[in-house]
Amino acid sequence: MESVQVRLMREDDLAGAERASAVTFHEGDRLTRRVNEPEPQPRSETASAQWIERMRYLLTTDPGGCWVATDGEEVVGFAISQNRERFWYLATYGVLPDRQGGGIGRRLMDAVLAHADGRQGMFSSTVHPGATRRYRLAGFTLYPQLRMVGEVDRSTLPSITGLRDGDAADFGWMDELDRSLRGAGHGPDHGYLVKNMRLVVARRRDRSAHGYVYVDSRGRAALLAASSEDIAQDLLWEALASAQGDTLVNCITTANHWAVDVGLAAKLDIGQEGYLAVRGMGEPAPYLASGHFL
Repeated sequence: MESVQVRLMREDDLAGAERASAVTFHEGDRLTRRVNEPEPQPRSETASAQWIERMRYLLTTDPGGCWVATDGEEVVGFAISQNRERFWYLATYGVLPDRQGGGIGRRLMDAVLAHADGRQGMFSSTVHPGATRRYRLAGFTLYPQLRMVGEVDRSTLPSITGLRDGDAADFGWMDELDRSLRGAGHGPDHGYLVKNMRLVVARRRDRSAHGYVYVDSRGRAALLAASSEDIAQDLLWEALASAQGDTLVNCITTANHWAVDVGLAAKLDIGQEGYLAVRGMGEPAPYLASGHFL
């Protein structure tokens, strides 16, 4: 442990942090795999490059929230967090499996929580018992999450009206909606997300209801927020309509059973998936969090 240094991340740490992330999460997926699920596959080169791109953006946007644990030249742990207004989120966090249990994770968590400076916060957590214990001791409430997977039965897709593709001109009211749901806007994250995903918005002329969803290249809902459950369901149906092959709807907490109703109607399978950890706030709803941007 004396040889391990916990320090602020630098850009030249990104490749090493990605390697540590790939090993850590692959091992976690392998250990928590259900009997009826396929064997987890290592992260692809494309996914690795995307991870580095996302973390480079976060490192540039709020470098004070990005930390690594190093032993010599090797990155053995990482914790990447961000402050947005009075809100803090943890984008990703992990310690190499063979280095866990020695206090590295605690030191990394202490560093990113110090950066949070008392802000309310949120992140998506695995079921790893050591990690969840650390989160609870840090004052986070753990809400169980559901996920829905499978191929959409396209005969179930309803006719949806009142939606359109969004752009940067929508970011202002989207941030206001975010503030009402989670206490802070996504701010610069909207600019990053819209460059990499399709943005679909719903906004009635009288502004009585509104919402948005980011849909990734595989047609999966990556982040969804709405002022009402009916708008949220319309947006989720739109994402499912663009799904290619098997799809995934995740980060569904108990306050968001409107999403379960849509998934069941589309003939997706339901299962459990980790926790949504929050501090100083309740479960946002109607809302489906993003794994990396919350």
